[in-house]
Amino acid sequence: VQLVESGGGLVQPGGSLRLSCQASGTNFLAYEMSWHRQAPGKQREMIASIGRSGTTNYTDSFKGRFAISRDLPADTIYLQMNSLEPEDTAVYYCHADLIHGGRMGDAWGQGTLVTVSS
Repeated sequence: VQLVESGGGLVQPGGSLRLSCQASGTNFLAYEMSWHRQAPGKQREMIASIGRSGTTNYTDSFKGRFAISRDLPADTIYLQMNSLEPEDTAVYYCHADLIHGGRMGDAWGQGTLVTVSS
């Protein structure tokens, strides 16, 4: 199973970006999917997660500016990021808890870089 993120890039402070992450492969079911990020010199942190029912969970510091959503048939999740600040510069990763070939496991995407700068 592969997770492929897209949508990163350079954005000015105060701007918005929408990231996408699509899961692909055979014989799998992604149940909880989530977004994480890792800023330079910092540990990776979770932003938000979303279950198959659409139930979401956010780390407090991201509530209000970031929104996670999911397209179940497309095995895709999104992260809408608004009012971006230079401190949001990081590599953003997608993660999925999944069942693959009858076994539980998980997968990470390769990451997409978001740079917030004027």
